[in-house]
Amino acid sequence: MNDSSENLEPPDNEFPSEGRLLGLDYGTKRVGVAISTFEQNIASPLENYTRQSKEKDESFFTKIIHEYQCKGLVVGLPVHMSGDEGQKAKEARQFGNWISQFAQIPVRFWDERFSSATAEEFLVNVNVSRNKRKAYLDKLAAQIILQSFLESSDRNQIPKSF
Repeated sequence: MNDSSENLEPPDNEFPSEGRLLGLDYGTKRVGVAISTFEQNIASPLENYTRQSKEKDESFFTKIIHEYQCKGLVVGLPVHMSGDEGQKAKEARQFGNWISQFAQIPVRFWDERFSSATAEEFLVNVNVSRNKRKAYLDKLAAQIILQSFLESSDRNQIPKSF
């Protein structure tokens, strides 16, 4: 992941309106993964991926993107309550752009505020034990991010980079 890819985003008209999308809840240790339907109306949690090395991470995401024939990538952007971006947002942008480049699919970044809290609250409400929540939290957060993107009337609302 080099810094030159940090702010590269494809033009709005290049993001597909049909075909599966891959949704990611970025983390330095784990990445939550979700997938959309071909029609881009429903997001489902897929799995949690524990990051290993740049090579293994690339192999994992390449396999998922090819297996599900993903046409686009939606990465949760952890912005502060003020809307400002910090270090984690910069890392998420670099990560998303890195995957977009090697997979040759367009990427969109989506405000992920409250996604983890919403996922946690859901898991508590359905009585998932504290010990088991970790196994579901990241992929459920990825689903929430991707579903929010799918339901948006303006999918081109890209959080701007500061």
